[in-house]
Amino acid sequence: MFLVDDILLFPARGVLFIAREIDNAAQQHSEEEAQAIRNELRDLYLALEAGKMSEADFDAREGELLDRLDALESPGKGAEDSLSQRGSEQDPDPEGETHER
Repeated sequence: MFLVDDILLFPARGVLFIAREIDNAAQQHSEEEAQAIRNELRDLYLALEAGKMSEADFDAREGELLDRLDALESPGKGAEDSLSQRGSEQDPDPEGETHER
């Protein structure tokens, strides 16, 4: 009986395995990119301290890097923003139910 169960569930387990591997690869890529941005920020601070860069150039580049880092470290932020916008588009019904416009 267990052999039949294994045979029948094999496609679902295969799909789950592939999904987990894709998720792991995406997380690893995000972590590597975040580390690269942190390294670039460190180099940027060193260049400013050494006088190789003006304060204005530093501020502009630092802002870009920090924005990229924030976007990487809070991936749910975009989804939360869209949900809050969607919630504001709903009209409450007098009976307490909500309906989309």
